Amino acid sequence: MRLVSRDPSTGRYRLRLETPSDLWRISRLVRLGEVVGASTTRRDPEAPIDVPGAERSRRRVYLAVRVEQIDFHGFSQHVRFTGPIVEGPFDLGRHHTLDLAEGDDVTVVKPSLAAAERALLDEGLAGRGDPTILVAAVDWGDSSIVRLRGRAIEPVADVRRTIAGKRFEGGQAEKDRATYLEELRTLVVREGASATALVLAGPGFLKEALSRRLAETEPELARRTRLFPTSEAGRVGVDELLRSGRASEVLRANVAAEEAEVVERLVEAVAGGRRAAVGRAEVAEAVDAGAVETLLVGERLLVDPEVAALVDRAREARARLFVVRSEEAPGKRLAGLGDIAALLRYDWTSERRTTGSPGRPRAAPRTGA
Repeated sequence: MRLVSRDPSTGRYRLRLETPSDLWRISRLVRLGEVVGASTTRRDPEAPIDVPGAERSRRRVYLAVRVEQIDFHGFSQHVRFTGPIVEGPFDLGRHHTLDLAEGDDVTVVKPSLAAAERALLDEGLAGRGDPTILVAAVDWGDSSIVRLRGRAIEPVADVRRTIAGKRFEGGQAEKDRATYLEELRTLVVREGASATALVLAGPGFLKEALSRRLAETEPELARRTRLFPTSEAGRVGVDELLRSGRASEVLRANVAAEEAEVVERLVEAVAGGRRAAVGRAEVAEAVDAGAVETLLVGERLLVDPEVAALVDRAREARARLFVVRSEEAPGKRLAGLGDIAALLRYDWTSERRTTGSPGRPRAAPRTGA
């Protein structure tokens, strides 16, 4: 995300959306009732009256709408803002939808930024030009390849094939394996050409075999390749790799990988009764005690005024805020903990704990967290 311009007197930001992650961020940054503007097309009302509406030419104009509906389409990499037109050359008061994609500029009017909004904006500006990382979790007959760009996890291919067993005569198993290996090699070469790095993971020796083939045929890509063991292949293996943090050196610039790792640290801390607070009441006490190191908030709670106030207090106490996407696996795990939790700087105990374990925070959310 790039800040093109900012008017401090009006809170008017012009932002360039450069990655799929920026589309997600802008969809969470804008609130219902706020004004958003962009270059768009609309039918020309000055066309002759006898020309049917469907045939009237469309003009490219700048329009701003007061947002009544926000739709984020991650699968198609679009975000749409719908509402009545409040700024433009014509049709004021009529409804219009701004359809934004990568590369578009958008204007947002925000006289003041809440702490969560500031965190999203800072994350986007710091992550300008998110690197593309290709991850392949492979095993014989069951492999998945995904593309990571910032917050976006884009499926590339699931390669599932039946591999003959060694009992078959004529070397059919060897033929099947050679064909499967070549299919994977072709895919990673095609998709890895524009990637910053290629990560090969999996439980067996297929990742090593694939790495050797790449060294023979694509030495430049092989130099950007790293191997990591996982207990599973496929999408399960991808999720395992992201949670584990083992590939953090390669993935350190990728927010999706960091998101999975931070939620995994939280789950482990909660399970072990160590330096974690769960649920609104307990997190609020930890924030007020200055004990919060990282505050994790599910994206669906960003519009909650009570949570917004809590986030403001946490930022004032120099806690790091991490907004977790609801639709991915880390967000679903956080939802099971009440959609809000915190990793703590030191062992801290809520005065209203219900576990009865002295000296440590609760290991599970209180009822209704």
